[in-house]
Amino acid sequence: MQPYDLAIPTLPSRSILATVNFYHRLGFEGGAHQFNRDYAILKRGAVELHFFEHQALVPEDSSAGCYIRVMDVQSVYQSFVLSNLPRTGIPRMDILEDKPWGLREFAVIDLDGNLLRIGEVINK
Repeated sequence: MQPYDLAIPTLPSRSILATVNFYHRLGFEGGAHQFNRDYAILKRGAVELHFFEHQALVPEDSSAGCYIRVMDVQSVYQSFVLSNLPRTGIPRMDILEDKPWGLREFAVIDLDGNLLRIGEVINK
């Protein structure tokens, strides 16, 4: 049993295989669900993301996404940098920066246009 409440985003994917391969580059583990190959469950530490197949998805029109709050955003960012995602286009990864709303964060747009904001609260 988890010692905390937990929300798990369910995001669209045009290709479960391509999504699994993309997220493996970012250090996630897991893959297509053994009973439903049109669904994937991927984990990285305590972070869990679910994906359902949506072949008609247009990445440029996607409004799907989630915010992932982490304890050490710098180490997550450094790990994701190793994937060599570009800074523009789809997919892409933004730079890590302190935001005026009190969070240090960066964003990743995956192959399907899903926006993942990843950050931590700045202690001042």
